[in-house]
Amino acid sequence: MGKQIILTFLKKHKISYIIGIVFMLLTSYIQSLFPNVLGKTIDVLSMDGFETGVVMKYIALILLIAVGTFITTYLWRNMVIVNARKLECHLREMLYNHFQKLSPEFYNKHATGDLIAYAINDISAIRMTLGPATSLTINGIVTCAIVIYSMTQSGSWQLTLAALLPIPFIVVFMLKIGKLIQSRFRRVQECFAAVSGRVNENINGIRVIKAYTQEDSEMENFQTLNNQMVEANVSMVRISSLLSPAIEIAFSISFVLNLIIGGNMVLAGSISLGDFIAFNGYLTMILRPVVSIGRVITIMERGMASLKRLNEVFDTEPQIKDGEKMISRPIQGDIEIRNLDFSYPGTESKALSDISIKIPKGHTLGIVGRTGSGKSTIANLLLKLYNVENGKIFIDGVDINDYSLATLRDGFGYVPQDNFLFSASIKDNITFFKPDFPDEKVEKAAKNSCIYDSIKEFPDGFDTILGERGVNLSGGQKQRVSIARAIARDPAILILDDSLSAVDTITEAKILDNFKRIRKNKTTIIIAHRLSAVESADEIIVMDNGRICERGTHEELLKKGGVYYGIYAEQTESRNDRLQ
Repeated sequence: MGKQIILTFLKKHKISYIIGIVFMLLTSYIQSLFPNVLGKTIDVLSMDGFETGVVMKYIALILLIAVGTFITTYLWRNMVIVNARKLECHLREMLYNHFQKLSPEFYNKHATGDLIAYAINDISAIRMTLGPATSLTINGIVTCAIVIYSMTQSGSWQLTLAALLPIPFIVVFMLKIGKLIQSRFRRVQECFAAVSGRVNENINGIRVIKAYTQEDSEMENFQTLNNQMVEANVSMVRISSLLSPAIEIAFSISFVLNLIIGGNMVLAGSISLGDFIAFNGYLTMILRPVVSIGRVITIMERGMASLKRLNEVFDTEPQIKDGEKMISRPIQGDIEIRNLDFSYPGTESKALSDISIKIPKGHTLGIVGRTGSGKSTIANLLLKLYNVENGKIFIDGVDINDYSLATLRDGFGYVPQDNFLFSASIKDNITFFKPDFPDEKVEKAAKNSCIYDSIKEFPDGFDTILGERGVNLSGGQKQRVSIARAIARDPAILILDDSLSAVDTITEAKILDNFKRIRKNKTTIIIAHRLSAVESADEIIVMDNGRICERGTHEELLKKGGVYYGIYAEQTESRNDRLQ
């Protein structure tokens, strides 16, 4: 898919590429005129009683060649190189869009640092391949062809053949080196991804690192990764460093042969001094594209390695897709789960077994259970973050797999366990789903989630900029901002996944009372460890090892004296101990 994206881009911009290449060819032709004009100037100056006007004409031609080279080079770079920059931007946008479509299991398998490397280093390497490397290749081929022809005209084909004799050997050598560069550059990219991932992880977990005084240990781990990256880079540099010395040796031999054979031809009168100087000028001109072969090979091999890495991502198909029927009818809030079994991808054990639930529109369902009992899995499946079989989950009587993803998720408000907040203002975090959301509704949502007073205490109020992941807020404040974001949307179905655990019981009671008022006739699912969050729910289900072991209202479950009663007793005892 990555190749297809590039081909589509090239077709779209083919006119500017063609014009750019034309100016590139024109640049090579104009540059090739310089040695010939210089040689003729030398021949004129070597004559007795030369005409000043003729010399001035050649000098004017040299200046004209310089101006022509400047103009044509400026034009082709503004087309070919600028297009390469546009391609880089386009590829990064396409990659970012593809990331948005990929399923959670993809991110479970790929480190953040690796994904950052794709978006920065790999795309930059492809840009270098289709920009500077491509232009150097085209310019080099054309320059070599024109120069070799001109060399035969200035000297002789025998002199040209002798001077260029070492070049084919160096080209073959470069091609063989290029294969090694590609494999070693791939290793460099992998090491960069590992280092990026470690830095990202340590920054996010800096409080844990400091709390457990693991700074030295983490530094040692980072040094290990950093040293591996150095070794990978050194390994690649050792190979690529062979190119320049090899080219210099080859051209040193060429110049020696040229001086010996060409010098004798001048002494014998076979060619003029001006022709000999022009020939040397052409040999110097051909040096540049051949020297650039080393750089081109290095860039292209890096680009090919990066393209292969990108193709692996682009070829990864999203596991979660729109339903075939693409139903786009707004969701009302009626939910039914029928005999649902589910295992996470790559695992054999069941996360859920024989789950059957009916939640009429306007009802509140409480889901409780010990850690790992499957509570959050139900939320993940309702949001279709993982695929489920047909005929297992129905929303408003329609199979969940028949909805378009946008319609399905537009009907939900979701507050996850980690309460993720963006590095933006509090207002922007609350209105994440709709940037132009009215201020009065933002304030109303903040009041209903009991975070309004805390926000007003900040000097900038709702315009307060949050640190990464809301680092400058307490756990309870982050939870309440996340709740405000969900209820501001006023969804048909609201899911709170253990989203009241960091607030005190008094604030929790106020938020739940607000829910009764603002969520009237709307469906709410409250997943919690603390039973006080679900006591007033219309129905409570108790999860244990992926199964529903008990269900009923708070009072009914207490009367049963089962798992729910045991959890209630533990929490009541713990609360009493804290009060004593």
